[in-house]
Amino acid sequence: MGNLRSRQSMEPSKALHTEDRDARGPEEKTRRAAAPAAEAAPRLPEVRLVVLGWRWPGKSLTGNTIIGREEFHLERAAEFCVKRQTEVQERQVTVVDTPGWFSAQDTPPSYKEELVRGASLCPPGPHAFLLVIPVGMFTEVDRARIEEHVSLFGQRVWKHTIVVFTWAEVLKTISIKRYIHREGKELQWVLEKCKRRYFVINNSIFGEDPQVGRLLEKVEKVVAEEGGYYNPEEVEKKTLDDNANPSREGRELGARPKQKSVLSLSKTTEVEPLSN
Repeated sequence: MGNLRSRQSMEPSKALHTEDRDARGPEEKTRRAAAPAAEAAPRLPEVRLVVLGWRWPGKSLTGNTIIGREEFHLERAAEFCVKRQTEVQERQVTVVDTPGWFSAQDTPPSYKEELVRGASLCPPGPHAFLLVIPVGMFTEVDRARIEEHVSLFGQRVWKHTIVVFTWAEVLKTISIKRYIHREGKELQWVLEKCKRRYFVINNSIFGEDPQVGRLLEKVEKVVAEEGGYYNPEEVEKKTLDDNANPSREGRELGARPKQKSVLSLSKTTEVEPLSN
């Protein structure tokens, strides 16, 4: 993200107020004790993920962290989707890395078409979209870019979206909750759209690591709450070439494309899964 700058003057987070333990009745204590068990979601034998975000930094790295090895490269994922598969804690995991969008310039229509196609590369549909957001300054332009590109999948996509924060190490003593609060309404808007589902990943830790298992458990919880996976067939075809029609109708993402406006996707890179 071209306009990212780490906040150097963040204030240390203040201690949170604790609840008065003496004020809890027996019923409240029982409910709290049972909460962790109630939150457990059924384990999926297969998890299908689509990674979204800017061209840099962290989108492809996040895919590599999940796969457990370096499989996604910026130069290969700049224009075409790349699919990899692996096994994580007895789950078959499919990860699709998609073309990243730009911070300060328009995304080419062909990139947008390929971005949308990413959802169809893990049939019958992805269980979750991982929206990668590097920790740093988050602006109105950043929010608008996210809305522009995520909305290509339709409004239902937000029900299956998890924000994945990368580079959280720069926060040092600042908690992620404190960071979210400090960034204000723009970042809050994104989190509200996906029901405040987010995960912090450390992409400097490679290979077998508990954080990947925790992320998959969060995906399984989303699937349980939303009743299944995202179905790409339900998405209406959209006009992806904003320059095809200068009128407002032609520029709206929900408009139907002209018959000859859809570019060929024959060059889409579908990479065969590699063995561990």
